[in-house]
Amino acid sequence: MTDAEAAFARLSPALRYQIVNGLGFAALRPVQAMTIGPVLDGEHVVVLAPTAGGKTEAAFFPLLSRMDSEDHAPLSLLYVSPIRALLNNQRDRLEHLAGLLGRRVFTWHGDVPQGERRRFLKEPTDILLTTPESLEVMLMSPRVPARRLFAGLRAVVIDEVHAFVRDDRGGHLAAVLERLTRLCGRDLQRVALSATVGNPDDILAWLRGSSQRPGRVLRAPGASVQPELVLDYVASEANAAKAVAKLFVGDKRLVFVESRRAAEQMANTLHAQGVAVFVSHSSLSVDARAQAERAFAEARDCVIVATSALELGIDVGDLDRVLQLDAPGTVASFLQRMGRTGRRPGARTNCTFLCTEPTRLVQAAALLRLHRQGYIEPVRAPQRAAHLLAHQLLAMAIEHGGVPESDAWAWVAGAAPFAGLTVDDYRALIAHMLAQGILHRDGGRLSLGEDGEKRYGRKNFEALYAVFDAPRVLTVMWAGQEVGQVDAQFLSMQQEEGDGVVPEARPKGPMAFVLGGKAWRVTSVEWGRAVVHVRPAEDARIARWMGQPVVRSRVLCEAIREVLTSEDVDPWWSSRAREAIAAQRAEHEFLPREGSCLIDAPGALRWWTFAGGAANHLIARTLDGMLGASVTADDLGVTLREGAGSSEAGVRQALASLAARGGPDLHDARAVVGRMSGAGRVSKFQPCLTPEMLGDLLVERLFDIDAALAVVAGR
Repeated sequence: MTDAEAAFARLSPALRYQIVNGLGFAALRPVQAMTIGPVLDGEHVVVLAPTAGGKTEAAFFPLLSRMDSEDHAPLSLLYVSPIRALLNNQRDRLEHLAGLLGRRVFTWHGDVPQGERRRFLKEPTDILLTTPESLEVMLMSPRVPARRLFAGLRAVVIDEVHAFVRDDRGGHLAAVLERLTRLCGRDLQRVALSATVGNPDDILAWLRGSSQRPGRVLRAPGASVQPELVLDYVASEANAAKAVAKLFVGDKRLVFVESRRAAEQMANTLHAQGVAVFVSHSSLSVDARAQAERAFAEARDCVIVATSALELGIDVGDLDRVLQLDAPGTVASFLQRMGRTGRRPGARTNCTFLCTEPTRLVQAAALLRLHRQGYIEPVRAPQRAAHLLAHQLLAMAIEHGGVPESDAWAWVAGAAPFAGLTVDDYRALIAHMLAQGILHRDGGRLSLGEDGEKRYGRKNFEALYAVFDAPRVLTVMWAGQEVGQVDAQFLSMQQEEGDGVVPEARPKGPMAFVLGGKAWRVTSVEWGRAVVHVRPAEDARIARWMGQPVVRSRVLCEAIREVLTSEDVDPWWSSRAREAIAAQRAEHEFLPREGSCLIDAPGALRWWTFAGGAANHLIARTLDGMLGASVTADDLGVTLREGAGSSEAGVRQALASLAARGGPDLHDARAVVGRMSGAGRVSKFQPCLTPEMLGDLLVERLFDIDAALAVVAGR
């Protein structure tokens, strides 16, 4: 008996029968076979496998087997996804799997009607599909009997775990899992799924939290067939659209872009060229996205233009080709996108890059070189997330009608984002929140104070459901149906100032925009209700949305230097890409192959560090404080102007002094943050934090101290 056969034999008889006869499996995939034993043995598991590599079945086969053989009562299994679209996409699949054993599934998120939720609470299903925010709603809502509902919970499956760990939503989820463990009185088994992650052991530690269960990382065997890659230079977005229209005609093509505006621009241009095109991004309504993705899945010769939202395993049918406009910011993102192809037997994964600017072409070439070297970015989880601890204190205070101060820390202390916090930090946080009136103490119990009620209670109660702020957007409505959302600032720039309803006659010029690949003309705007009413139009400008700036890492920037300073020509470069990269190499022939360099630039000195934006901005702000001059930074280097830029010797002396004392270090970073005015709002829970905690949060968000130290020290 082979190892795979032995693993299969451990599943319950009923499930074995259904896998063969209900699903028609001739054999399990390697990752499915290797997952059975550890999960049946109760271990925590991180499962790594390519998109469409069988991860979902790998997790659910052994968990369903335990549910069947041990006769678990509902609700016993939780499935958590980062986005609603993936929940909806997985629902039919998981309903089918569970239904083979007579088990039931329910999906709970903001779009599910209240009547369906009430029926679920009255008669829970075996498996619940949800998001972290909806879990928080269930714990906090007085209408949800959370203790009874989760009393039988045994295990949690976290899909696309890398999308959680890297931001506040992951910290929030980790804390909620600790609360669920305490609520059900059971050490919950945790299974995490991902296609791409560079530090799986760290992900396992994040997943484990306070649990004492053993755990392991399971990685699917690598693909033996090399992907089909093309790197092309097209010089403009208009040329990129022409290339998309002409390339792979007759195939189903998925085009990834780096912004919602770029998605609308590409779709609008393709539509004008007669291409059957669909759009998917986060500012479209749920129905609009679902219709686009369904239509794309059912069509053949067509294109869907999407942002990163379609990286996350959502099924859009039998995809032929992935095209990438310019380059994503990480190798992991590239792998997620390319992994949407090559699912048919004998097919190869593929990706064609269409780069619109020389700098973006070089970045794409650097990403592909890192991929060839087997590099994937590590996902770093915060460990001193005091703002998330404040969020959890407020949530628990509402959930329990006041939480014992002596006990609240124990509820969440085991969560990974609090691993670097101490009991003294917890006490300092509570003291500050009490002093600010955010919390109120009565007989050793903590509840919302007067300021806490104003900020997070009553009409602002929903502010506690999620850990992130939603940008100011307006809902776009046509004929009573939601089309999507548009940025309020974009719309206000096209109108006369005014309050209330703004009639069509008052805009400056024709007020219209493209959303969902279609042109819409504004008929009225209700600012008070945050609603804009539209009707179809013939033509319009592309809508814009506010977004976070993309900061490239040190590893990627050093790969960019490697592309610029080497003479290698990679086999996937087109002739146009070779010519454009050769021109970039000639323009940067002064760069060394290793290390940094300080050179004269027009009216300034330029220090090429290749340390990444987060490191360079810390270096720039530190030098600015030392030299009292104008110092700016970007991903590839630091530029010194005015007084600081007039003396190379002075700059070198400042750098030597900084290196000699081991800077820039945490002290320098805190000092820089202290000098910053209007650093921005990085969390809606900033008012809860002491000045020191807020400073450390800003340091973590803004700077890469390790990379800055290394480049200043010449490492």
